[in-house]
Amino acid sequence: MVSRTERGRRGGAALAALLLAALTGTAQARSIPQPGLPPSVGATPAGATGYRPAVNYQLQCAGCHLGDGRGAHASLVPKMKDFVGRFLDVDGGREFLVRVPGVAQSGLSDAELAELLNWLLTGDIAGASRPQAFVPYTTEEVARQRHEPLIDVFRTRAGLIAAMRARGIAIDDGSTP
Repeated sequence: MVSRTERGRRGGAALAALLLAALTGTAQARSIPQPGLPPSVGATPAGATGYRPAVNYQLQCAGCHLGDGRGAHASLVPKMKDFVGRFLDVDGGREFLVRVPGVAQSGLSDAELAELLNWLLTGDIAGASRPQAFVPYTTEEVARQRHEPLIDVFRTRAGLIAAMRARGIAIDDGSTP
């Protein structure tokens, strides 16, 4: 059995060794990557994980739009639940869904993003707004559109909402008056 005094000495010695390593730079050698290496060496990129669309939704979208797609009115995050499919009813809406910054700038691959959008628009999130004659997004379509910056998200979205209203589509997105 080790006495209390001996434990104190050992603990003090370990602490002194850590402080010495920090002061001499040997501790930093393990925590700072080599110059020129990307910070995620060895990590699996989001686009290569192979997660199902439901998991990608939880990881990429649910933080703002919530797990069921109902959005957050207080922080101006529009709901997708029973509404997101309405964007496909107006010109430019299909492209908008790919180019929204949170979508376009996600870490998902083009293929995963196409799969996620198809899942959103044919599943429970789109719900009542599910398009009748839905043409699935392709990897090529997503790759082509996601790299065209959407400069003014709010103005673009407002224009799409106005086009929906002009076509008699009820607006129930939780954030539009």
